Amino acid sequence: MTNEVYQVRWLTAPAGGEAGAGAGALKEREVRKVLVRIYGDGVDLFFDREDELRTFECMSRHGQGPRLLGRFPNGRVEEFIHARTLSAPDMRDPEISALVATKLREFHNLDMPGPKHVLLWDRLKNWLKTANNLCPTDQANELRLDCLEDEIASLEKEFSGDYHHWIGFCHNDLQYGNIMMDEETNMLTIIFCSLRLGILRC
Repeated sequence: MTNEVYQVRWLTAPAGGEAGAGAGALKEREVRKVLVRIYGDGVDLFFDREDELRTFECMSRHGQGPRLLGRFPNGRVEEFIHARTLSAPDMRDPEISALVATKLREFHNLDMPGPKHVLLWDRLKNWLKTANNLCPTDQANELRLDCLEDEIASLEKEFSGDYHHWIGFCHNDLQYGNIMMDEETNMLTIIFCSLRLGILRC
């Protein structure tokens, strides 16, 4: 199910000149980069790819994350972010943690497309249904899938209530490997390796 990610680079001709016009022109030529993401096999069993793309496009329009440059049936082309991935020690740095909190406030306040209700419970029930359909009986018994329906219902009852004013767009996979920082500007970019988790509203 893991996505494959490729960095694609190519040279562009210098402004006002022809490509291959000598060493001087070569120095002026700009190296352009994009990121090409190929979706993993089997993901469509669990996630709606069209929802994911709509979410990515909306985030891109709001200046959150990399820009969407193109799409094709089993992947997409994204802006290449020239920044470094944060590390675990970075997340313990008070200044960086404050930047992350500020960025997340913007992120959680995004007016995203889609229903304005909690999607978590329906998503869990659909995953359970898919798991029951795919698992052989012995594996289903070993994983105790028969107990999960009651557990999901119990959690939904426990945590559902007057929550509507707290509904917001959540990342749901936010760890230091999905946050990038521009060393010169200290600007942060939150990365979705896949938006299949982020489309859930919590």
